[in-house]
Amino acid sequence: MGQEKIKRPSTPEGWAARVSAVVKAAREIQKLPRFPIDVAAIAQDYSRNVFPDSPITLVEGEKLGTKFEGALVPNPTNNGEWGIFYNSSIKSKGRINFTLGHELGHYLLHRENSSNPIFCSRRDMWAWDSEYGKIEAEANRFASQLLMPPDDFRVQTSEFRRPTLAQFEPLRDRYEVSLTAAVLKWLEITTRRAMIVVSKDGFIDWSWSSPPLLKSGVYFKARQQTIPLPAASLAALGPKAATSEFLHPAGVWNGREPVFESVIFAEYHDMAISLLVYPAEGPNRWSNELDEEPALEDTFERFQR
Repeated sequence: MGQEKIKRPSTPEGWAARVSAVVKAAREIQKLPRFPIDVAAIAQDYSRNVFPDSPITLVEGEKLGTKFEGALVPNPTNNGEWGIFYNSSIKSKGRINFTLGHELGHYLLHRENSSNPIFCSRRDMWAWDSEYGKIEAEANRFASQLLMPPDDFRVQTSEFRRPTLAQFEPLRDRYEVSLTAAVLKWLEITTRRAMIVVSKDGFIDWSWSSPPLLKSGVYFKARQQTIPLPAASLAALGPKAATSEFLHPAGVWNGREPVFESVIFAEYHDMAISLLVYPAEGPNRWSNELDEEPALEDTFERFQR
């Protein structure tokens, strides 16, 4: 890779498109598959050519405890070099690769704002909403765009109508990302009304709605309220449930609509991940005849914030 002289991008998507184009061209020259992207190799090679005075010279695993997934750290000798670290206790290659992409995003977008290390927790890896943390959301957008470029991702998911979590398994392997990251990417681009819900110990830890579902007012306020799982949901029933996919009638996940749920319990041992797919058309959220659902946040209030 020759040293880059053109204007630098200013957004996560711009940086991801720039790096992705370089990776794609290099793979074509080498006659290698485009995916999965080896972030560890790309980070060092790309940074050395684009930022020769402050390159990434180290990418390796470290024992970061149970709280942190990864970190971007400047060389303590102040020589301008940077290192990317991931938690060596993580066994999932997909989680590690996404963490590396996240830290590379911090390097490209945020390192010049502070010379301090940036440590990232598991929750930071799921912070796709800038209300939680602007730089964490930007780093996740970069990693998602780099590892799962929209042109290829749309092709891979073009046949998805009412997908189950099992259908995302090939995407996890293709891009070497976590199942959660693949689902979040789909929710970002889909026209379906759908949501991911991550729960722990019988309560919703966090959730994320697709734009069409959010526009119809369906969004759990899990970070502001303690919300128990619906008792009849597959996530609440646990691994011993008779099925991992079920079409619930109205009154389980949503008071007014049936919801199709698929669930897994294996990716993070102490958590359940549910993919909820709602009907294509939702009820009129402005109708006075509809009861408010206490667990839902008003979308207009969210947009105002």
